[in-house]
Amino acid sequence: MTIRIAIAQIDLLVGDVAGNCRRVLNVAADARDRLGAHAVVFPELTLSGYPPEDLILRPDFLRCVGDGLSGLAASVSGIDVVVGFPERQVGMPHNSAAVLRDGAIHCVYRKQALPNYGVFDEKRYFLPGAAPCVFELCGVPVGLTICEDIWLPGAVESAAAAGARLVLNLNASPFQVGKGADRERVVRDRVTVAGVPVVYANLVGGQDELVFDGASFVMDAAGAVVARAAAFEEVLFAVDFVGAERPEPVAAHVAPPLSETAAVYRALVTGIRDYVGKNRFAGAVLGLSGGIDSALTLALAVDALGAANVEAVLMPSRYTADISVVDARAQAEAMGVAHHLIPIEPAFRTFTETLAATFDGLPADTTEENIQARCRGVILMAISNKKRKILLTTGNKSEMSVGYATLYGDMAGGFAPLKDVPKLLVYRLAEYRNGIAPVIPRRVIDRPPSAELRPDQKDEDSLPPYDLLDPILAHYVEDDRSVEDIIAAGYPEDAVRRVAALVDSNEYKRRQAPPGVKISRRAFGRDRRYPITCGYGRS
Repeated sequence: MTIRIAIAQIDLLVGDVAGNCRRVLNVAADARDRLGAHAVVFPELTLSGYPPEDLILRPDFLRCVGDGLSGLAASVSGIDVVVGFPERQVGMPHNSAAVLRDGAIHCVYRKQALPNYGVFDEKRYFLPGAAPCVFELCGVPVGLTICEDIWLPGAVESAAAAGARLVLNLNASPFQVGKGADRERVVRDRVTVAGVPVVYANLVGGQDELVFDGASFVMDAAGAVVARAAAFEEVLFAVDFVGAERPEPVAAHVAPPLSETAAVYRALVTGIRDYVGKNRFAGAVLGLSGGIDSALTLALAVDALGAANVEAVLMPSRYTADISVVDARAQAEAMGVAHHLIPIEPAFRTFTETLAATFDGLPADTTEENIQARCRGVILMAISNKKRKILLTTGNKSEMSVGYATLYGDMAGGFAPLKDVPKLLVYRLAEYRNGIAPVIPRRVIDRPPSAELRPDQKDEDSLPPYDLLDPILAHYVEDDRSVEDIIAAGYPEDAVRRVAALVDSNEYKRRQAPPGVKISRRAFGRDRRYPITCGYGRS
C-alpha cells in the first residue's frame, strides 16, 4: 500500500477568495495529473489568506468564503483536497480545515489551540475546536491539525488516540530568525509522544509586515526529516507513504536550511516583492545617500522587483561629502537603476529664509537638520505620487529604537524594509549581498555611518557605538529586561540608562512609521505594543 501526498507551499492573497479558490483548483489538478497524488495539503486559512484580521468580523466575507468552499468542493475530483478556511458559525467562527472529496465536503476539523501572543490574535476572531478529526485516505486513518495545535501537547496526541496513523498539519507560520529549527523541534516532540509521522505544510509569501518562509517538511515517526521544501519559494512536491498499519514516508528531497543571514535577506526580498506587487504599485523609489542603509535597501529592492522597476534619487545638501554622491551613483549604475541628482540646497534655503523671522534670536539646532530631511521627504513623495511607485524608507531598527530619525523626513514613505533589522545586521547583509555580486561599493561599508546633516557629523556623536547599542537594544526591546538587569550583565550604566530613555521616549515616532518586514522575535508594531503616554520608568 502506497499513499502519495502532495504539499502545496503557495503564496496567497488575503481577502481574494475567488482568486485563492482558482489557485487551489489549478494546483490540485497539477498534483493529481502530474504528481499522481492521492491528496494535496494546502496552508492554514487557504481560502481567506492569512492573517485575514478583521475581515473575519464581516458576515459578508464569511459568506463569500462559504460560497467559495462549496464551489470548490463541487469542482474537486480524483484527489482529496485539504484546505484551511474560516468556518462560519452561529456566533464566532472556527479556524477550520476541510477535506474535499468527489464533489463534497467529506469532513471538517476545527483548530483547538488558538495562539494569542506576538503577532497572533486568534482568540479575537475564533472559537477553539474540541475534538479530533480522523478520516481514511486509501484505507489509512489520517488526522488533521492546524498550526498551533502542533506547538502544544494535546491535538496531535488526541488524533493518534482516535486512530490516526498519520497527521497532516496546515500552517501559516511566519518567518523569524531561527524559526525553522524551532518548528522541527516541536514537531519532533509531538512525534516522539504520538508515534506517527507528520506532514507539515506551510504558507509562503509576504503579507503586510509578515513574511512566510514555507520550508514545509515531512517527519517520520522516529523524528527524522525525510523531505523539506526550499524556503521562500512556491513549491508543489509529493511524498510517498508505505504501509497500511504503520505508514512511513519514503525519503525524498531535503532542501538544506539557509544560513541566518541568507534567510533574513530572502525574507526582506520576499516582503518587498509581495507588498509592492500585491498592492499594485508600479515599482519603488528611494533616496540613495551613499550610506550603508540606503545601499542595502537599493540592493534588496532590485532583487525583489528588478532594476527596471526601481528608481533612486540622490539629494545632496551642503553637508554631503562628495564621496557620498560618487558612491551612490556608482551603485545605481552598477545595478542598472534609473537615478536622479536633485540637490536640496534651494529648498532648504527657502525654508530657512521663510522661517528666519520666526526663529530670530534662536540658535541653530536639530530643527535645521530635520528641515533637510523633510526637504528630501517632500521630493521623494512627489516622485512616488507622480509615478505610482511606493517610497521605500531606509531606516534600520537601531535608529527606530532610539528615535534617530526624522518624522515626515526620512521616516516618510510607504514601506520600511529595514524596520526590524539592527545596524550590525545591516552590515552583515551588505557583505552577504556583495558575496553574490559586488554591487555595494566597499567604501560605503567601511565608512563610519553619518546622517550628514551638519558638518563632520557621525552617528556616534549622538549614539553609543553600534556594537554596544545593538546588544543593549536586544536586551531591552526584544527580551524586556530591566535597566538594572542589563547593567548587572556588564553593560555601562550610563549607556544603558540613556538608551532605555531614548527607546521609551520615542514610541510616538514608531507609531507613525510605515510598515516593514518582521524578522526578529520582537518587532515594533504587531509584536511590541507599548503606550505612548506612560509614567513607568521615569525618574
